[in-house]
Amino acid sequence: MFDLPEWTGVYPEGTKPVEPPQRLVGVRFQKVGKVYHYNAQGFEDLKVGDWVIVDTSRGRQMGQVATLKPPKDKGGPYKRIERRATGRDMAMRHYYESRELEAMIACRAESAALNLPIKIVRAEYSFDGQTLTFLYSSDQEERVEVGALREAMSRLYRAHIETRQISPREVAKILGGMGACGIEERCCSRFLTEFSPISIKHAKEQNLSLNPHDITGMCGRLRCCLVYEYEQYVEARRHLPKLKSIIGTPLGPGKVVEILHLRDSVRVKIGEGPEAREVEFHREQLVPLEEWQRLQEKAASGTCDRHPNGECDCGRAKQTEGDQAPPPATKGASLPPAAKAYIEANEARRKAERAQPVSGAKKAERKPRSERRPTDVGRQQPRTADSNDADQTRSKRRPLLRRKPGK
Repeated sequence: MFDLPEWTGVYPEGTKPVEPPQRLVGVRFQKVGKVYHYNAQGFEDLKVGDWVIVDTSRGRQMGQVATLKPPKDKGGPYKRIERRATGRDMAMRHYYESRELEAMIACRAESAALNLPIKIVRAEYSFDGQTLTFLYSSDQEERVEVGALREAMSRLYRAHIETRQISPREVAKILGGMGACGIEERCCSRFLTEFSPISIKHAKEQNLSLNPHDITGMCGRLRCCLVYEYEQYVEARRHLPKLKSIIGTPLGPGKVVEILHLRDSVRVKIGEGPEAREVEFHREQLVPLEEWQRLQEKAASGTCDRHPNGECDCGRAKQTEGDQAPPPATKGASLPPAAKAYIEANEARRKAERAQPVSGAKKAERKPRSERRPTDVGRQQPRTADSNDADQTRSKRRPLLRRKPGK
């Protein structure tokens, strides 16, 4: 047995042991908080609800296993779980949790004595009592100096004192209470683990009232529920016709008066005058008449899609006679009846407008060219005597030449 070769620290080719895959579990430190993943190698019997001790950026903390599924975006490296929480750890955690209210009241009193423009929201002890963190909020945009408050609290409590400023949304999540919509518990306190960025664009896309009282939550910010159905509205707008557009329906052409995004349908006004009525149609029952009309005009013009100005060099517009697109009459045979009726009515109206001569009264109503109001940005105004004098005065001015130093 003493004749074995000396170990050099290098595995022979093809004999390196394969490392077992990491077993990742999600750990949560608050009731409705963000989930952080840790490597649970060696703790194969862990299940949801178990308490473990892990190392965090703020020291050792006690967390509860929230999920056994790995994260969607696997990064790394992940920290390992140190150990399971014992009965002594749980007893210490409950003891220090009972002292958090007392610490928060004492911190509020010290903050009022120092005249600090902050609001103490919560006090959090670590499970072993080594760290005491105070969460506060402030209405001021500038950062508030709280060093004096930390020194005052460190004299009262034998623990490492930390302070952390939180946003108004996090304040509303900690305090809880009834939501602005009337539910018994706010969404952020019930199931929201992260806050999504919300802007006024989310309310405009859903045709909601822009009144701040209607779209603002109890935290004073835009409501988190504005993003719940936002993707459905965006997807529906891609496939549904625009408001006030003319479309074809099984009952004839009509005008869109309302868009029902969540039903994937629209309400169409059919007819005019006292016989007009509004009917709801699903997206699959609609015919885009205006798009059919544009396609027919494009096919009749014979222009290229890539070069609409006529300067085609890709060969698409220069097709042979056998490969040329069929005339509009032939192509229209495959159109729906509502589309053909709409196109024929538009062509008849345009021919009637071209054939109608312009009366002498309309010609007399036209203003002379010099009196017309310019609508183009680059159009020049007529020159006057005052503008000529201003040009002459401007030409007489000369810039002052400054002498260089040393001359």
